[in-house]
Amino acid sequence: MKKVSVILFAIAIVAAGVALADPPEINHGNGHAHVNDQAGGHGGGANLVYHNGGSVIPVAHVVCIFWGPSFNNPTSPDYNYARTLQSFRDQFGTTGEYNVITQYYQNIGGTQFIQLTNLAGSQADWFDTTTPPTNVTDTIVQQEVQRYVAANGTDYSTIYEVFIPSTSYSSDGSSTSCGGPSLAYCAYHSHYNDGTGQAVKYSIEPYPGCSGCSVSGWTAVQNQEHFVCHETREAVSDALGNAWFDRSGNEADDKCAWTPTPFIGTNGYSYQYEWSNANSGCVKTR
Repeated sequence: MKKVSVILFAIAIVAAGVALADPPEINHGNGHAHVNDQAGGHGGGANLVYHNGGSVIPVAHVVCIFWGPSFNNPTSPDYNYARTLQSFRDQFGTTGEYNVITQYYQNIGGTQFIQLTNLAGSQADWFDTTTPPTNVTDTIVQQEVQRYVAANGTDYSTIYEVFIPSTSYSSDGSSTSCGGPSLAYCAYHSHYNDGTGQAVKYSIEPYPGCSGCSVSGWTAVQNQEHFVCHETREAVSDALGNAWFDRSGNEADDKCAWTPTPFIGTNGYSYQYEWSNANSGCVKTR
C-alpha cells in the first residue's frame, strides 16, 4: 500500500513558498484510507494509534539506488547531489530528528521499539548508469528494486530508495511527480511481496525540480533531503501501512508536513517536523 508525499500546485502558498492543497487519494489499504503525506500538515490534536499486529522496522537500513548516468558523472551537478544524499543517509539514523520515532514500536511476538541505527547498513548503494524512462511508473520502480535484490539479496529491514534525475518523473496511475503532466506528489514509500511472501520496502524519490515540491531558497538536494527524511521515517514507523497512523489515516510525518515549515537541523541537513505522541504535537527532535 502506497504512502504518497503529495503537493498539488496553485491552491495556496505558505510562508515557506510551497504550493499546497489536498489532492484526491492515491490509494487505500488494509481497511483504512490513507490520505496525502505532504499537503500542508494534518496535525490536529489526535495522537497516532498503534494497530495491533502492525509492522515497524526496529533496526532499519536504507539503500540508495541512483538511476541514471548523471549521478555518476563528475561533470554533472547530480554527482554531488547523489553523494550529499548518501552523507545525509549515513548520519540520519543517529540524529535527534530520527530519535522522535523511537517512541513507536510493534507488538509481534513481544514489543520491539524502533532504535537509533546506522541506516547505511551492510548492503552497498547502487549507481545504475542506464537511462531510466521519462515516465517511471510504480511497476518500473519495483522492477528496478528487483534488479538490485536479485544481484545483492534482500534485506527485509531495508528501504530501497530509488532516485531519478530531472529528465524523468514518477507516475502512479494518473498522478505524477515534478516533471510530469499532473503534479500530485513529491515522493512516496510502498512495498511489494516477493516470492517468499515477505514485504520488500521501497520509495521513489523524484528530482524535486518544481515549485510545488520546493521550499523557497533551498537547493534541490536540500529539498530532496527533506523528502528522504519524511519517507524514511514513515517507512520505518508504518512499514506496511498497518501500524502507526491517526484516526484520519495520517502517518507520523503526514501530520507535520510543511506546517511547521521544514528546517535546517542536525549537521546542516534539511528535515521536517515529526509528530510525537509524547508531546501530542510536531517536534524537531527528541
